[in-house]
Parts: sequence; structure tokens; C-alpha cells
Amino acid sequence: MKVCIYRGGMHLIQKSGIGQAILHQEQMLKESDVIVLPYPTPDTDIIHINTVLPDAVIMALYARMHHIKVIYYGHSTEGDFKNSFKGSNYLSAFFQSWIRFCYGLGNCVITPTRYSRNQLSSIGVKKDIFTISNGVDTSFFRPSKKAGLRFRNRYGLNETDTVIISVGHFMERKGLPDFIDLARHMPDAHFFWFGYTDPLLQTETVKNALRNAPSNITFPGYVSQSQLHEAYCGCSLFAFMSYEETEGIVVLEALSCGTPTLVRDIPVYADWLIDGENVYKAQNQAEFIQRARMMINKTLPSLHQAEIKTAYKYSLRQEYIALHKIYTNLLSSGAN
Repeated sequence: MKVCIYRGGMHLIQKSGIGQAILHQEQMLKESDVIVLPYPTPDTDIIHINTVLPDAVIMALYARMHHIKVIYYGHSTEGDFKNSFKGSNYLSAFFQSWIRFCYGLGNCVITPTRYSRNQLSSIGVKKDIFTISNGVDTSFFRPSKKAGLRFRNRYGLNETDTVIISVGHFMERKGLPDFIDLARHMPDAHFFWFGYTDPLLQTETVKNALRNAPSNITFPGYVSQSQLHEAYCGCSLFAFMSYEETEGIVVLEALSCGTPTLVRDIPVYADWLIDGENVYKAQNQAEFIQRARMMINKTLPSLHQAEIKTAYKYSLRQEYIALHKIYTNLLSSGAN
């Protein structure tokens, strides 16, 4: 079986969750008997497309003209487009129509969660939609005291210092202003936000929050996966305050490292992250402040083993098994 993971536009999305998903797909396939192609050839069986950029549409049309099956990964929805970049809310209606058109070019659509599958169905995507997690590399993102110490040494932190981290672009949707506010309410803790967005794309709300950030928060920017692993292992708490996700790869990474994890109580997590069982959840800012303090003070039970067990359910190996089944069914069908 020959499969092409289309990499067009990778320079634009390599630091995003979609870029990470592409790397996960390549890793899954290279560890199997599937031949992974850097570009399509006449005997390609399947092309995976992950973006809704114009060049991806051209590739989908090329594939259909040459009778190559297309799997379109539905990473994007109108909901996670809103409150992201400057002007995104004004363009959201057009974006909904665009992604419906893009996903319609696939023989089938794969999306990470049941929640995002329902979102795509609700806007009129008519193709078969399958749910397969983006997955997490549990062999890489794993608990490590040594990795945690490297993180603390890098930033001059003591072993007893309270450290709270988050990961993502500088976006309102990702909860950056709320994370900064959390730091303001916990002045004795050290806060780190890993990620970056060009100021030209930042909304005024985000720019204002960054300008007024307290001194106990650090913005290291985009860091390597190794440094991110160290941060998960070395922090006291991972607080992911995003308002909308199609899955949240960074949540899986934190869970895989056994990091105490606090997320916003939003629909995407409803059927796989359970409050008090494998994560803790907060519905509003007051609850985030209260629960963060309780988790730091250990007045809430540790969920360490449950976190790791949850991550293993979404390991790359487990997701590949589900993906291979879709391959087999797609190639055995006569539909073009």
C-alpha cells in the first residue's frame, strides 16, 4: 500500500497542532508496512490532506482526476476558527463554506473526536466522517524526573517552586488572557506560556493582555518537542484554558507525561476526559483559580496513573490500527 501524506503549506502550519498531526501520521505509517511517499506517483493508493489551504484543494482535485483515493483530515471547524486571529470572526461564515467544500473533495473525512465529527455534520459535510484521534507518542512523552530537572535548571527554578504552564498560539480562543489573569491571581507561582503568534495576527485583546502581563509569567516562544517534554515533566500543573478545540494534542502530551492537568469544561472533552477521574475541569475563571490552587496544594487527589492510562488509549500505535482499517475499506470500495 502506497500512501502520500501531502505536506503542502507545512512551513505555515508546522508549529501548529495540524503540523504535529502530519508528523504523527508519517510516524504511524513508517512504523508499519505502508510505503510513505513524499509526493504522489501514478501508483499511489491514497493521499492524505490535512489543510484547507488552496494548494491542498488543487492536490485533492489532482488525486480525483487520477483515480487516487483522498482522505481529508478535518482538523478545522468554524468554531475553532473564531477568536483566533485578527479578523477571524468576520471571515467565519466564509470559512464554514470553504471547509465544507474542501472536505467534500475527500472520499472520506477523518476528524479527531466525536465532537468535531458532529460539528462537521452540522454544517453539511456529506461524506462519511470517521473519528480517529491525532494520537500521542507515548514513547516520547513519558514521565521523567531528569527531564523535569532540566526544565527547572534552564529557567533557574528550584525543585520546590510552583510552576504552571500552558501551550498554544497567542489567541483569545486558546485562553491566553485568562492564563495571564490566572498568573495575576497566583503571584507566588511561576507561569510559562509556550507558543507564539506574529503580532500582525494578534487581536487587540491579546495584545493588551500581553502588555499588562504580570512579572511572574514568562513567554519562551515556540520551543522544540524535547523542551516541551521537559516542561510537562518539570511543571506543577498544566492549565489548558482553551474555549474551543477539535481535540487538543497538547492535552494528550501532558497526560502522557503524567502531568497534573486542568482544562476548561467544554464539549470536546465530554466523552473522554472525566472531571476527577483523569483530569480536573473548570467552567469559569473563578473555578480555574480555585482548582489550580487546590491541585497545587494537593487538596485534590492525584490522578497520575489515570492520566497515563488515558494517554495510552490514544497512542500512535492504537490510532494506526483504526486508520489501517479505513485504508482497507476505502481501497476495497469501488467508489472514486
